[in-house]
Amino acid sequence: MNVCYDLHTHTTASDGTLPPSVLVARAVAAGVDVLAVTDHDTTEGLLEASTAAKGSGICLVTGVEISVTWSGQVVHIVGLGFDPENKTLQAGLAELRRFRGWRAEEIGRRLEKHGISGAYEGAKGYSNGHLISRTHFARFLVEQGYAPDMRKVFKQFLTQGKPGHVAGEWADLGKAVGWIHGAGGEAVIAHPARYGMTRTKLRRLIGEFQEAGGAALEVVSGSHSRDEAFTMAKHSRDFSLRASVGSDYHGPETPWADLGKLSALPDNAVPIWRGWPDLAVSIPA
Repeated sequence: MNVCYDLHTHTTASDGTLPPSVLVARAVAAGVDVLAVTDHDTTEGLLEASTAAKGSGICLVTGVEISVTWSGQVVHIVGLGFDPENKTLQAGLAELRRFRGWRAEEIGRRLEKHGISGAYEGAKGYSNGHLISRTHFARFLVEQGYAPDMRKVFKQFLTQGKPGHVAGEWADLGKAVGWIHGAGGEAVIAHPARYGMTRTKLRRLIGEFQEAGGAALEVVSGSHSRDEAFTMAKHSRDFSLRASVGSDYHGPETPWADLGKLSALPDNAVPIWRGWPDLAVSIPA
């Protein structure tokens, strides 16, 4: 029997557009058997997701996507199968969210200087009010007609050198992996092909990640081509890492990264779920 895994998804707890319970229901309908909810720098949605998963036939794995600054670049580390009650992990995530709060206000101030008023309140209106991301600003800017779609609005307003760009000050790579490890979980480099690194730089990142105790690369991703998946599988083998799969689903607005439609791992990749009987941590009520 083939088991369908999706180990990278987002909800309204961060920058997704579906509440956790709705995401779980949609995953069940899409044929996903094992699901991880991996919101940015928060585990807020896990309890609702866990409640929704009970009796549905889906296995929920605890997850989070941690923002990291490495060699002057932002990378994302997915944590899987950890104890969400771990105090050290939660303290680290809380610090990242505090920075996110300041950054959102600063983005609003910079866009105001550029002649775009009300951006902070507009972005907040798209969020849960607790975590405001660049994606929420992008949705507001598209709605206001500043760009035709999300990709163009990022390029015109929210990336380096543009009016609303604010450089991130995120977690250290080793610390992020350590938080996940200390909470009993496994760390994964999210969508590694998306960072646009040279082969040499990417392999340096993977090497440092492995030395810090990292477990896997996200080989199959909603943002990876098939060729990129094969390349990432080779990197995972070279560094004795396992391979993960995740759509990076944010909502029905991104059909190219839908639930239940990921391609299979390359045959020579070792899946992260090999030997996972104890990994799916139940979430306290």
